[in-house]
Amino acid sequence: MANIHINIGSNQNRRENLSKAINAIQMAFENTVFSRVYESKAFGFKGDDFYNIGINATTHLTISEVVDILHKIEYDLGRDRKALKFSSRSIDLDLTLYDVVIDQNYNLPRDDILKYNFVLMPLAELSPNLTHPQQHQTYVQLRATMDELKSYNIEILNKERP
Repeated sequence: MANIHINIGSNQNRRENLSKAINAIQMAFENTVFSRVYESKAFGFKGDDFYNIGINATTHLTISEVVDILHKIEYDLGRDRKALKFSSRSIDLDLTLYDVVIDQNYNLPRDDILKYNFVLMPLAELSPNLTHPQQHQTYVQLRATMDELKSYNIEILNKERP
């Protein structure tokens, strides 16, 4: 059984798309645990703010099978994989960790962990004492180097923002 971490982001119809993605992930993987919702500015382009959430889960599936499931969920939720990397997204699902596997072909651990607070903060919330397999620091230690983001309890998905 592998421990995985998935990062979800959306800046189009954010609440609905995150909610649908969470439901699909709960159906596909076991022992799902969710971070708070983090709000971040669009990076690399002008667009609406993103909601991001991290999910820890377990699976018997291979890395390839997990990525295929995530791509299918994205497709089902209207993701255009041909769009520019830095552009608005209905949904973006990234496999961030698969146990402590280091695999350049699958970008594991995902290099975005060390670049973007919207990837690192949910991971540090859910797995604070887990050590990055290449940096040899815990995710809480790595998080201390980045600015904080506004966050909401998961109930924000069902309510209007204050």
